[in-house]
Amino acid sequence: MQSTIADAIALATQPVALLWADDVPEGAARFQKGKWGCLMWLAAGAAKGRVAACDRETFGCFGGGVGFGFGAQYKNFPGGEECFYRFLSNGNATWEKGLAVAEQIEPHMRAEAHDEFVHGERYLKTPERAQRFAEELSVTEIPTRYVVLKPLSAVDPGTETPQSVTFFVTPHQLSALTVLANYDAPSNETVIVPFAAGCQAIGIYPYREAQRDHPRAVMGMIDLSARVNLRQMLGDTIFSFSMPYALFERMEQNVAGSFLERPTWLALKG
Repeated sequence: MQSTIADAIALATQPVALLWADDVPEGAARFQKGKWGCLMWLAAGAAKGRVAACDRETFGCFGGGVGFGFGAQYKNFPGGEECFYRFLSNGNATWEKGLAVAEQIEPHMRAEAHDEFVHGERYLKTPERAQRFAEELSVTEIPTRYVVLKPLSAVDPGTETPQSVTFFVTPHQLSALTVLANYDAPSNETVIVPFAAGCQAIGIYPYREAQRDHPRAVMGMIDLSARVNLRQMLGDTIFSFSMPYALFERMEQNVAGSFLERPTWLALKG
């Protein structure tokens, strides 16, 4: 499967198709069971041409398990949801249970992750705010065993239908995709920028949008941790732009005759 949009915006990497599947493709990149990893590494690898997959035992981190649709994985965070809320906000150093859990898990964690467990990522101000964040997520149990990430060129349109398509884009390309998403839309707000982990912005948020009568695209990579994890693979100026498949198809059909053929965009495209 090819993308007219990718050609029109001179995308440097491949669009990434996210699919649900009951079988894992031969040779797909995967994390080892129980080992930590960032699912955005797999997404970036797919953008560079490598098929990847994960399931309920190989999603890398609890946020990734939530993000790709493997249920309410924050319940399985060390110490449970309360410790997760503190991890995301002001840390576990100020209460007895959190400190006890921190002592238990220290031998099994990376030093950086343990420091964040104790002192917090500080992405949200309080545990109460972090709890509201978790409760507002569209927690999903996908109906298949695997989530598969493929470069779009590896998708067989005769047998496979992606759940979503993600582009990793520069600021100029992000602007162009935002304009294209709104080109024939019923409103001016056809792109959303949720506070979400990088994987959630390409997973459960597009899953939710696909259920709407007029699905919206989802801008991601505002997740600072994901930006750190991907900077060596994709650089410092990249964002993600994810479209439920129906929206992707509509945007593909709108390239011809649009601003993407006019001088303003061509000047930015270089």
